[in-house]
Amino acid sequence: MKLTILDPADAGAPKGGCAAGSCGSTADQMSHLPESIRQRVFNHPCYSEQAHHHFARMHVAVAPACNIQCHYCNRKYDCANESRPGVVSELLTPEQAVKKTMAVAATIPQMTVLGIAGPGDPLANPDRTFATFRMLAAQAPDIKLCVSTNGLALPDCVEELARANIEHVTITINCLDPAVGEEIYPWVFWKNRRIRGREAAKILIDRQQRGLEMLVERDILVKVNSVMIPGVNDEHLAEVSKEVKRKGAFLHNVMPLISEPEHGTFFGVMGQRGPSPAELQSLQDKCAGDMNMMRHCRQCRADAVGLLGEDRGAEFTLDKIEAMDIDYAAAMTRRSAIHAAIDEELQQQAAALSGHRPATAVPAVPAGSRPVLMAVASKGGGLVNEHFGHAREFLVYEAAPAGVRFIGHRKVEAYCSGGDTCGEAETALDRTIRALEGCEAVLCSKVGHEPWEALEAAGIRPNGEHGMERIERAVAAVYLEFYRAGRLDARETHHMAG
Repeated sequence: MKLTILDPADAGAPKGGCAAGSCGSTADQMSHLPESIRQRVFNHPCYSEQAHHHFARMHVAVAPACNIQCHYCNRKYDCANESRPGVVSELLTPEQAVKKTMAVAATIPQMTVLGIAGPGDPLANPDRTFATFRMLAAQAPDIKLCVSTNGLALPDCVEELARANIEHVTITINCLDPAVGEEIYPWVFWKNRRIRGREAAKILIDRQQRGLEMLVERDILVKVNSVMIPGVNDEHLAEVSKEVKRKGAFLHNVMPLISEPEHGTFFGVMGQRGPSPAELQSLQDKCAGDMNMMRHCRQCRADAVGLLGEDRGAEFTLDKIEAMDIDYAAAMTRRSAIHAAIDEELQQQAAALSGHRPATAVPAVPAGSRPVLMAVASKGGGLVNEHFGHAREFLVYEAAPAGVRFIGHRKVEAYCSGGDTCGEAETALDRTIRALEGCEAVLCSKVGHEPWEALEAAGIRPNGEHGMERIERAVAAVYLEFYRAGRLDARETHHMAG
């Protein structure tokens, strides 16, 4: 089996491409790590910007209970309409979770990682969590096992995690200061007591930090998640980043608060806003000096299945699994062959990147010229290959004289679903344009007349001239066009649609 090998200048790109050094775990940013750690991250789609193009992950919802309350969380146990942490369509027993995992592994052979992330806290449900891990370790030893936790019960479970050969743990750490923490966590349940206020926050913070230290002592790879809450912990998270790096965490994922009131969270109901894309980028860049930053996170559901950025969970409900006729022996042989082919390709990409950085610099643009954000519609593969009206997310890149770097992604509704419905989607177009605020250009394979005019009116330059080109090269080319047109002197202010 032979997979398409990217040009070395595009190797290691996220969905749509990413200049080396701009993302949390591209090959050159991992070059300072021990070889043992690089190999463990190598094919982990949630930890490696490079791997998530090729390898899929899944979460199994076996952990309903939680031992803390977060003002940004509202768990839902029978919901197919929201894409955020804490939401599931079906709660599973450990036996059902293993059956589902085996069905996904047979159907999606690129699946390499099984995580338990809720909908509550896995370590507040230790019997269900570790029963699932033990059965999977016996039946599917090639699948990496991961867990995400708030950290309250973590110190009590570290030894069991080590015995279960859990190599990757994610801890959500939102603060180090109990005065900040009491604004995020109304209570924790610890030692059979519900504890509130600053005391509760202090207990949680102390347990998180001790758990992190214990994991690192046992050579378990740790990623830290933090939710950016404007006016609450946004000024504090740079300090968090420094401290967790000092204690041995490998990767920091600063995520935006999801605060739409329809989700029913305390923050949402009380009107706490989430960060703007510019605020999130600024904080991530501030933290990046002290910690490798994860920028490709999609804030997945607790029952997500598939590649990052897609959700195939609806294909693997319990009733559909029961109807599947799977030759597991043949499927496992196929998995092995596909993994070997992907591993070979990624090794070749890593070798090509050794000592080589993508030539995305724009030397014709004078040093000191201001950077420009551009949105890209892409189906993947590092190409500008998506119609504007069909995009459900846009990849955002920053172009500057020194080069092009991946910033993050913006989720949107599909403006056009085809047929006679396109002309009825004015509000969806307005919301898409608002989601692209701060971007000065949008690159896509095609764009219609109506959105073209609306984008221009909002100060966003539509561009369909680079279809099927490598994203970083296309962005660099458009940046050069901006310079030659005199558009780098200052950005005009436009009223955003809607």
